[in-house]
Amino acid sequence: MFNSFFNNQFINASIKKYLEKNLKEFKNIKYAYAIMNKKNPNDFAIITNRTEWFDFYIKNNFQFIDPVLITASCRLTPFSWDENIMISSGLKMPKIFDIAKNYSVINGYTFILHDHNHNLVVLSMIMDKTCDDDIEKTILEKKNDLQMLLLTTHEKMTTLYQEIEDSNNFDKKSQKEILSKRENEIIYWASMGKSYQEIALILGIKLTTVKYHIGNTVKKLGVTNAKHAIRLGVELKLIRPVFPDSE
Repeated sequence: MFNSFFNNQFINASIKKYLEKNLKEFKNIKYAYAIMNKKNPNDFAIITNRTEWFDFYIKNNFQFIDPVLITASCRLTPFSWDENIMISSGLKMPKIFDIAKNYSVINGYTFILHDHNHNLVVLSMIMDKTCDDDIEKTILEKKNDLQMLLLTTHEKMTTLYQEIEDSNNFDKKSQKEILSKRENEIIYWASMGKSYQEIALILGIKLTTVKYHIGNTVKKLGVTNAKHAIRLGVELKLIRPVFPDSE
């Protein structure tokens, strides 16, 4: 969906702040909100407060062999995990946990979302010796809230990225000048309240030519009539000013 695959630092910092605000009651908890394209696992992004471990994780492409992600890809419901987790084939992958122990990653609880863009999205609550003794109990009690947090976080994330995508697409269209020079001239004068006959006189062209270009503009903008085309052109700032002596 997104060319940059969720790597905008400003947006991600905003999402990180949102997550941490909503995870305040889970004292000393480490979390990881991760997104992986199921069609191409190379497309992977993560927001976490366990940065040292996940910088190493990303550098080594551990998303390909992470049994937590592999398990999540085949599930809809949240699950707990530790170094003894097995993937669906019954195999264990101890290597990643042997390394993770060096970063105090021992066990955790993962919430799952499969979005409509073929992404696997997870929110993992990572537990270590710094967590409160009753942290696992608290997570289970707040399971529904945490699943909802994953949903709202991802909706917020995708909305922010979609806004950028839409803006970039609009800029590209603007650079290509959606309207030709003549179409712009005609719709500009129409937006200034000039009749088709007046526009023909101003531009020194035939009335049929004015109507022809108005029809093309209506088609290009995907509207039903000239009035709608003018309104949309003004709202989207597609109409460039025309000076009386321009041709």
